[in-house]
Amino acid sequence: MKRPEPIMDSSGFVMLADYVPHSVQEIRYHSTYNFIGERIDGYEEPCAFLTLDAARALKSASNELYVMGYVLKIFDAYRPARAVRHFVFWGIEDQDIRMKPYFYPELEKQELFMRGYIAKNSTHSRGSTVDLTLLDMKTGKEVDMGSPFDFFGEISHPGYQGVTEEQFENRMTLQRVMKRNGFRSLDCEWWHFTLEEEPYPDTYFDFPVCAASLRR
Repeated sequence: MKRPEPIMDSSGFVMLADYVPHSVQEIRYHSTYNFIGERIDGYEEPCAFLTLDAARALKSASNELYVMGYVLKIFDAYRPARAVRHFVFWGIEDQDIRMKPYFYPELEKQELFMRGYIAKNSTHSRGSTVDLTLLDMKTGKEVDMGSPFDFFGEISHPGYQGVTEEQFENRMTLQRVMKRNGFRSLDCEWWHFTLEEEPYPDTYFDFPVCAASLRR
């Protein structure tokens, strides 16, 4: 299958912090603490972008969760196509498994693509997908979901029954609110949500993640 030609036009995107001011951002792919172990191509600044439609829907979800005592913690949102290529090239390099003990201890790295944990054409590059969790406003800590963000394994499937009752209910709280506000989930990652009515369902973007991208 021919890889879609990435688009550099950022005019339909907004800075997520402007729309969801109560959220916390920890953009993992701008750091070295991710499943590859280095900053990912295209993440020039630790900020999050989404399409305007997705940002508005996420604001609605955030407001609902805020009343319940939670704020959203964002790990990733729009992901440039060049970052996905970085993932693919890493997958070809058999020797680079430095982060395996932390993110995929029970799988071989090539399985991450076969099992759907990493996509060669990511919905994130269409601009309406977000990876997130909940922060408890009383404690200031992440809510216990039973597995950490980007932990690749069956335990991270949203409906996995091997977690505690509390952990499962935490997942379901996040799932219910996100779906109520127009997002669909991914069956192998409890943290991953895509806007149902995404404005660019067939378009993949490649402008870098930096404030200057939205000022062009």
